[in-house]
Amino acid sequence: MSFRKRNTVIGVSGAAPEAQQKKVSVPGTRPSPHDGRLTTSTGTSSLDQLLAGHAGLPLGTSLLLEESGTTDFGGILLRYFAAEGLIQGHAVHVLGFGDHWRRELPGLAAEGRSKESRSSGSSDSKMKIAWRYETLGSRAAPSRDSTEGMAPFCHTFDLTARLDDSVAQGQFHTTRGTAMDSSQSIFRRFISDVTTKIKSSPPTSIHRIVIPGLLSPTIYPPSASRPQEVLQFLHQIRALLRQYPSRIVAMMTLPTSLYPRSTGLIRRAELICDGVLELIPLQQQPHHPPERSSANDTKAQGLFRIHSLPIFHEKGGGLEGSWVKEDMSFKLSASSGLIIAPYSLPPLLDEDGSSNAPANDSKPKLDF
Repeated sequence: MSFRKRNTVIGVSGAAPEAQQKKVSVPGTRPSPHDGRLTTSTGTSSLDQLLAGHAGLPLGTSLLLEESGTTDFGGILLRYFAAEGLIQGHAVHVLGFGDHWRRELPGLAAEGRSKESRSSGSSDSKMKIAWRYETLGSRAAPSRDSTEGMAPFCHTFDLTARLDDSVAQGQFHTTRGTAMDSSQSIFRRFISDVTTKIKSSPPTSIHRIVIPGLLSPTIYPPSASRPQEVLQFLHQIRALLRQYPSRIVAMMTLPTSLYPRSTGLIRRAELICDGVLELIPLQQQPHHPPERSSANDTKAQGLFRIHSLPIFHEKGGGLEGSWVKEDMSFKLSASSGLIIAPYSLPPLLDEDGSSNAPANDSKPKLDF
């Protein structure tokens, strides 16, 4: 009969702490507060804190953004995602566009403007966001300014500026939607290019897959909208994510105006992706004059619905609270980016634009 000390951990070698320390030191990543897997930022701070409490998008997972209407809020989220990857030194692979898409990425916000937008956003969130959302964000993800001397996990971007080549440390790869060679589909060529780049890159490099406007006839050829081609392509993306779970992350958008969620193709695509989010733009009032968007503007521009989130493993897991079932909304600002917050109805207005709320000097009469 053999004896073992009580303070000795079974099955743990002495090199485990070194491997874990090397895993955490990957640029642009940090461990999840729940299961320790590596996560990376989507480029949108409010979106990072909604991803099942991981405080970021876990590596080895995919995120599908569905959007209805003619707006392109999902495309803006993709640009934030790609710009964040280039700044962190990640390899960004874009499908369907050329090098001109790289020149449309937003630039870094000025230091003074970013601090001002963060301070104003934090003061507004204390007044409008419920306490459980605020404690979730502070517990799940540390502040970007709390870790001095370290590179920020999520940067602040300005839509009015363009990303400078001096701060973009990563590599940008594109695969155009219209190709001269018709023998190989665009999806197969994209998978082949990404696989080649991953195998030839260092083992610690991070690759971001960006797929804008999947199934859009204005971006991809007609053959790319066949159900067998699309589903096979999504399965190949999922296979790459499972083959390299600590090196690849994917984000894609899909127009639900052309392909509703009730169709079998979209239902099957949602099952293949790890997370599914939906952006529903609100119709603007035509008789009201357009307002200037600012960081303090509380007017919501659309609804934000969460259908599924990246889970811990194939059998389930993740936060199972009721906060993901709340009505969420989003608003876009040039300096603060896209902000996701709980949805609240605006006060009722009369036809002349005045509020129905009683004045401060007049007290309402109570009838008993």
